[in-house]
Amino acid sequence: MELKQKDAFVVLDKVTKSYKDLVALDHASFDVKQGEIFGYIGPNGAGKTTTLKIIVGLLRDFQGTANIEGHPMPEKVDYVQKILGYLPQNTAFQRWRTVDHALSTFGRLCGMKPPDLEPRIKEVLTLVGLSDVRNKKIVHLSTGMVQKLGLAQAILHKPKLLVLDEPLAQLDPASRFQMKNIVRDLAKTGTTVILSSHILNDVQDLATRIAILARGRIMAIGTLEELKARFPEYEQQLEIVLSRDSGRWKELDSIAGVTSVEQPERNKLLVHLDSSVDIDETLHGVLQGLLALDCRIRGFNLATPNLEEVYLRFVGEGGEDA
Repeated sequence: MELKQKDAFVVLDKVTKSYKDLVALDHASFDVKQGEIFGYIGPNGAGKTTTLKIIVGLLRDFQGTANIEGHPMPEKVDYVQKILGYLPQNTAFQRWRTVDHALSTFGRLCGMKPPDLEPRIKEVLTLVGLSDVRNKKIVHLSTGMVQKLGLAQAILHKPKLLVLDEPLAQLDPASRFQMKNIVRDLAKTGTTVILSSHILNDVQDLATRIAILARGRIMAIGTLEELKARFPEYEQQLEIVLSRDSGRWKELDSIAGVTSVEQPERNKLLVHLDSSVDIDETLHGVLQGLLALDCRIRGFNLATPNLEEVYLRFVGEGGEDA
């Protein structure tokens, strides 16, 4: 894979990491552009967490090269950690601290000055929806609140690079929606985001490009559309909701490009399409055919493979995180 290092904020080139006889990463190479939300997914044990720890400087013994904003790791780890925000999979706060105390301490460790720190704490707590618990001890917060606090800490110092490991796993649907919007807004202002998650719908919603990792090797990198294009034989399905069903829809299987038709529930049809033919022409024929068969259409949707289906084609099942 050719790496466009000139345009990239993060570049890993042939990175290999072993734990005794276990190869956690095997010549892993990818680049992440500035302002990109880069999804990084794979089975348990694939090497995702190992990769993230190398990027943030927690693992310094590896082969290959890793560069952040043109700075080699681990040689420039002190600089990189100043421009880095990191939310690990398991947040570890001293639970006797208050929310304000935890953020104040982190801000000072990052070199933030008191005149800037106070308004910034207020800003990030408002952003993640924790303003009303600023003076509470962390021990009294829910799991979801602690996760939000982790994100608040990660973005407190306005990092150029944000590394998120399972950032949404502990959140309810409303909070996940809120956090996803925060991540999108950060990317729009130029923050580079690397996102690793087992919740593939969230990765699909957020990532501009996605890398799929299995057994320590990068299996594929690209946009979701580019990854789907690797499987042109993947069957597409047309979901149709009828407002009137004449019962004659079975005759649709005579249309070129239709392999079969089924009715999974009342007034709903599932039309299986041959992906080797012109999908638009087949779709047009199906809709015209239904009207000619005295059916009325309330709505339709062309169901293409989602990220989970593509992912399973590449890697199947996995083991434990490395």
